[in-house]
Amino acid sequence: MKKSFKLVTLAGAALALVACSNQSSEKTSSKSSQSADLTLRETAFGSVQGVDAGKVLTWYGVPYAGDVSGENRWIAPQDPEKWSETLDTTEPGEVAIQLSNGEVVGEENALNLDIYRPDSEAKDLPVMVFIHGGNNQTGKSTEISGASFVEDHDAIVVSVNYRLGALGFNPLQALKTGTDEENSGNYTLLDIAKSLQWVRDNIENFGGDSANVTLAGFSAGGRDVMATLISPTFEGLYDKAISFSGGLTLSDTAASQDVFASAIAPLVVEDGVKSNEEEAKAWLLSDDASVKDYLLKVDAGRLAGLMGNASIRMSVFPHLYTDGKVIPEEGFATKDYNDVPLLNLTGSSEFSLFSLFSPTFMSAVQDGSIATNETLASQYQFVANYGGQLYDYANVKGANEKLTQQGYTSDIYSTEVIFGHDKAVVGDQMALLGAFHGVFVPLLDTNSQNYASLVGEAYASDGAQALSKTFQDYLYNFIKTGNPNGDGLTTWNPWNDKQEVLQLDATSAEALATLTTQDDLSPATVIEAIAADTSISDVDKETMIKTVLNGRWFSYELDKAYDNLSEFDQANHQE
Repeated sequence: MKKSFKLVTLAGAALALVACSNQSSEKTSSKSSQSADLTLRETAFGSVQGVDAGKVLTWYGVPYAGDVSGENRWIAPQDPEKWSETLDTTEPGEVAIQLSNGEVVGEENALNLDIYRPDSEAKDLPVMVFIHGGNNQTGKSTEISGASFVEDHDAIVVSVNYRLGALGFNPLQALKTGTDEENSGNYTLLDIAKSLQWVRDNIENFGGDSANVTLAGFSAGGRDVMATLISPTFEGLYDKAISFSGGLTLSDTAASQDVFASAIAPLVVEDGVKSNEEEAKAWLLSDDASVKDYLLKVDAGRLAGLMGNASIRMSVFPHLYTDGKVIPEEGFATKDYNDVPLLNLTGSSEFSLFSLFSPTFMSAVQDGSIATNETLASQYQFVANYGGQLYDYANVKGANEKLTQQGYTSDIYSTEVIFGHDKAVVGDQMALLGAFHGVFVPLLDTNSQNYASLVGEAYASDGAQALSKTFQDYLYNFIKTGNPNGDGLTTWNPWNDKQEVLQLDATSAEALATLTTQDDLSPATVIEAIAADTSISDVDKETMIKTVLNGRWFSYELDKAYDNLSEFDQANHQE
């Protein structure tokens, strides 16, 4: 029982992609050491003192923008105020305010970034700017440390904290009193753009090549990256892009306003502004100036806790609005892309974590019966399998088809990680999950403990360590040149008429990289397989489709086939 409970608790944290908040405050540094000349750097706003960990130099919590709290909510980020004394950046900075494991943590004013580079005097290093995951509601810059990557590769990794939840995205009409970009409601994207501008302007002082910047992101961060490809706001801010388990997701502004008004209405009633939620919702949907005045004064922690049960359902927390300025109204059907070399990645079992820790199976995980009850085990395998296929399609093939259909001309390199399926290689724990959402994280950040309770010793084998090296080498080649290929690596062809992807796996002893094709993967083929599946009863099948697989951002065709589309998803869908 104790072991099962620990699994649930930490897996919930893994889904949220956030641990506890690390609090720190600005302070001057009196550090003096032999490496002070390497850890002391200048920015346009003041000097920063980082930390030398031996092979890696790190600067944590460097401000890239000013205050966005209280009366400054829902504005475009501005330059930070300059500081006169050296800023100590030796410990993790503030994380954005959010609901994490049932508690509100972090600070509203947390627009900062972390920088990792090799402990050397090398210059003109390629730069990867990383956007963390967490459904744009949770997470922090330290989700992935760049330390293990830059130990072995001459590169710089920058990881960004940005506004989250209703503070990072808010489409309500009463807030549209600023610039066109502010009126978009896409404040998170404005933060990411500001961080990229900071990198362009300052990274040379840390040894980076400001003309060779790759924007990368995981999960929600990956979806943000894909949205930047169609955003005029990001023109010229980066040179290559990487989407780890991202895909194409956008939200209609009008439909999103309705969801936000419904979510905030209880606060309005609680504060005595309106007598019931119906009146509160109508007021919140208006352009009455008093709505904005009220929202600017609501405690940020109360806003951070809203819509926390989204679990990759856009109808619960809609974001990335097709506002017509930051994101075009036609969405990914635009012809005007920021057309740069792109690398996208998926795991073959992307939905396993979301399946296992859904309300349907949570109690069975807690008491261990998920492993002993054949009916429950079959139901879990059903949703994990077909949800994984649909999620896989959305992350890679579906995204590639849309981009190339619209005339995207740059090379797109796609990879599918299948490491995790062979019980003899990874053990029972990881085999239950397969190549889960986040499977690449311990390959990129070999010190990561994000999924330790879920995977046991699966990444400790010689084969897994070789796979980590192979994966990192491909990634380094890509951020350096725009082409992942290099000496000693299986040739990786860009996406083409054969729909080729690089499949990554490992035995206990060695890494495996194989070029394969996804030509037989589509929502239609998955739905056909679901219809023919006899592993669970027809009654259980319909229940799983309508309660576990439903409403996810990859499940539109499935929901349509089973007459299970919500009003939001019908209004929000773009062909």
